[in-house]
Amino acid sequence: MKRTILLVEDDANDVFFMRRAMTAAGIINPLHVASDGRQAMHYLGGTGKYIDREKFPLPCLVLLDLNLPVVMGLDVLQWIRAQPELTAVIVLILSSSNLATDINRAYQLGANSYLVKPSDPDKLQEILVRMKQYWLELNQSSLEPTSPPRHTRIFQSALF
Repeated sequence: MKRTILLVEDDANDVFFMRRAMTAAGIINPLHVASDGRQAMHYLGGTGKYIDREKFPLPCLVLLDLNLPVVMGLDVLQWIRAQPELTAVIVLILSSSNLATDINRAYQLGANSYLVKPSDPDKLQEILVRMKQYWLELNQSSLEPTSPPRHTRIFQSALF
């Protein structure tokens, strides 16, 4: 079975175009979508409705937007990198922002890559083809992420 990808994106149109571009790029990995930062943290932490890891497996790759409701993308990234059980998760920022401050801060917080969302669907497909080749096929990731002990998930969910 292919490893799961988590898309953290609040814009339904962007989700639609991402799904379409992923299919066109030949990415067959299961895709889960979190529509805000808090939902992404619950998914990754295995809390609330995401406690069932059979249904909601830890992703091998997170595509993270920066401008999110509830909890902003950079805060989600900082939270991910503070979770020992998520060290193997690859986090790619996929944002419309090309501001140097956003890019620098993302890398300081531990982003694996920073990509600017193109407005052209063909360019998005091209980016996804390259992402697939490198991050899903060529890259040798570390050990698969593991689920934290249940008491850890409960404690962490109280923080947000």
